[in-house]
Amino acid sequence: MLRITLGIHTPVIAVVLLILMVLLFMGSKKKNGPEEQLPNLTKTKEEHYANLGMTDQEINFFRDTMNITKKQIVQLQENMSASTKLRAIDLRNDTLRVSKALFKELVKEPKKLHLANHFLYTHLPNLVDLTSKYLEIDDHEIKNKQTYEKLEESAQIIDQVSKLIKKDYEQFVSDDLEDLDLEINVAKNSLKRDNENNNNQE
Repeated sequence: MLRITLGIHTPVIAVVLLILMVLLFMGSKKKNGPEEQLPNLTKTKEEHYANLGMTDQEINFFRDTMNITKKQIVQLQENMSASTKLRAIDLRNDTLRVSKALFKELVKEPKKLHLANHFLYTHLPNLVDLTSKYLEIDDHEIKNKQTYEKLEESAQIIDQVSKLIKKDYEQFVSDDLEDLDLEINVAKNSLKRDNENNNNQE
C-alpha cells in the first residue's frame, strides 16, 4: 500500500519541484536582467571601436567591463555622500573625480584597458565594498568602543585605497605626459634653431 502511494505521489512531487525550479530561475533572471543589460551601441562608438581595429569580442568585453565600472562609480558616489567622514576622505583624495576621469580616459582609449587592471578589478570594487560596509556599521543604533575602533580602522583603509586610485590615474596618463614632454622638447629645439638662424642672419 505504501509503495502504491509513493508511486502515485512521485510524479506529483517531481512536477511541483520542476515548477519551483522554473519560478526560481525566472525570478533570478528578472532580478539580474537589468544589471546585465548593456546600453545600445551608438554609431559613433561603433565607428570609434572600428577605427581602433577592435574585434567584436574585444568590444563586448570592453563594454561589459565599463558597464560594471560605471555602476560601481555610481554606487561609490552614493556611499561617499552618505557619510561626513567618507565625504572628507573623498575631498582629500579627489576619489570620485579621479575615478570618473579615469573612466573617461578609458572610454577614449579602450585599447589601454589592461593598463587600468588594478583600478578596474581590485581598487574600485574594494572601495565600493569597504564604503558599503562602513555605512552599514555606522548605521548601528548602539555603538561600543570596538565599533568606533572598527569604523576608524575602516576609514584609514578607505583613505589608503583612495590614494591608490589616484596613483592608478597618474600611471594611466603618464604616457600622455611623456608624449607632451617630447613635443615640448621638439618645439624648444625648433625655436632654439630658429633663433640661432635669425641671430646669424643679423
